[in-house]
This record gives sequence, C-alpha cells and structure tokens, in this order.
Amino acid sequence: MISLLSERTKAIVQIVFGIIIAAIVLLFSDRIAELSAYGYIGVFLISLLSSATILIPVPGWAVVVALSKTLDPYILGIAAGVGSGLGEMVGYEVGNGARRLIDKNDNNIKAIEKYGAVAIFFLAFIPNPLFDVAGLAAGALKMPMWKFLLATVSGRILRFFLLAYLGSWALAQF
Repeated sequence: MISLLSERTKAIVQIVFGIIIAAIVLLFSDRIAELSAYGYIGVFLISLLSSATILIPVPGWAVVVALSKTLDPYILGIAAGVGSGLGEMVGYEVGNGARRLIDKNDNNIKAIEKYGAVAIFFLAFIPNPLFDVAGLAAGALKMPMWKFLLATVSGRILRFFLLAYLGSWALAQF
C-alpha cells in the first residue's frame, strides 16, 4: 500500500508540474519573447520554455528564424535544439507519471514501442504538434531517459539548424 501511494503521489506531482509549466509559459508569453535580446542564451531559454508546454503549441521556431540573420545559424541551431530537447523532458515526466492513463493502442505508442529512439529522433526532427504525445508515450513506456533525451536533442538540433540556415538565407534575400 505504501509503495502504491508513493507512486500515485509521484504521478500527481508530475502531472501538476506539467500543468504549472504550461500555465507559466502561457501567462508570461509576452515576457518570454523579450529573452531574444539575450542572443544564444535567450534562444536557448525561449526554446526550452516553448517546448515545456504539453499539447499547447508555442512557436519557439519563429524566434530562431527571426534571429538567424544576426546570429550564427550553426550555434543558433545548437542553442535552440538543446533548449527544446530539454524542454520536452516535461512531457516525458508527465507520461512517466501518468502511464496508467495512456492508451496503449495509440499509434504513437506502437511506433515508440517498435522503433524506440529512432522514432523519437524523427518525430523531434519533423515539425509537428504530435511530438508531445510521443514524449508522453516515451515516459509512459519507461524509455530510458538518456535515450529519449539524446534522440530528442539530436533531432531538434538538426531541425533548428536547418530552420536557422534557411532563415538566414531567406532573410539575406530581402
């Protein structure tokens, strides 16, 4: 009974934490945009916070594209990718806490069970709103945290590098 109670308490704390992070990001979204004035650190923080929301899209990529004209696209991609990958840990932890509530027949769950970190990498690379579900699924399936983090950060660095490079090129045309 004691271990069940502590697991239940852990699940509640993880879910509440995810909700609090999402609420903070939404309430202070105008202030978060001001972080871009801090260069790479600002991009890192914006990407971290925009990815920490669960099932609520916050367009952190727009800041990356906007700053790609003035900042180095390579470093910009790394800063945004690492920040975004770390922000996705919120969804992973919520999924870990809510694993009893996750539908095991969901296609994202099946893909992660079958392809693991490779599926996470491609879902992190491709801009899509379904990555939050993949993060929840990875946590619910107890994918090792280091695998999830490595695949997510790698996919996000590649995505943001391409966005920054293309943004830099496109903005130079005007």
